[in-house]
Amino acid sequence: MNTVLLSLLFLLLTLVLFYANQALHRRHPHLLLTPAICTSAILIIIVQATATPFDTYFGETRWLPWLLGPATVAFALPIFQERKLIRKHWLALSLGSCAGIAASIAATLLLDRLLGVHGDMARSLLARSVSTPFALEASRQMGGSAQLTGIFVVMTGLFGLMLGKPLLKLLPLRMRIARGAPYGAAAHGFGLSVARSAGTEEGAVASLTMIFSGVVTVLLAPVIGHLLG
Repeated sequence: MNTVLLSLLFLLLTLVLFYANQALHRRHPHLLLTPAICTSAILIIIVQATATPFDTYFGETRWLPWLLGPATVAFALPIFQERKLIRKHWLALSLGSCAGIAASIAATLLLDRLLGVHGDMARSLLARSVSTPFALEASRQMGGSAQLTGIFVVMTGLFGLMLGKPLLKLLPLRMRIARGAPYGAAAHGFGLSVARSAGTEEGAVASLTMIFSGVVTVLLAPVIGHLLG
């Protein structure tokens, strides 16, 4: 079969599986049925079973990750809609985002010292807590691997989905901004989807902290990379 045609078929298959999985997850909101998990697993099985080269799959589906950039910019809409709330709590949100970045850096440096996670692995880990477009740019500036960073970003988001709600239930957080901010600061887009399902204010705050954390991480990337030598 023609490579371009096969790539287009995989693009169509990816979209069909995702929207079908999304509809199924609305009816049965189980963690394993989360589109990011279930759809990815099915696609991996199909690609492996058909012995399709990754370059062939990625040929026309490359437009999907490209849309991450515009999608990230679109998160500005809920921020604008909840601008009064954000103006009221801007200091707490800014400090919270910075605390999240510092915790991520500290955890990576600890792994570097204790487990010997050096070089590309460590630099790629540093940007794992921010949205993919920001993470890839920060990783590039720090000398990390784009492929490894992408994997770590997805893994971080999945852990945010799995552990976010149970952890927040254990914490005495009553304000909506306090419940939304950790999702955006620690689990980027995955966490944002959970925060939006909890409420509009939580979603707006998660959007803000996600974008703010991403911008700050990119700006500090050269300095952060220097910490690892």
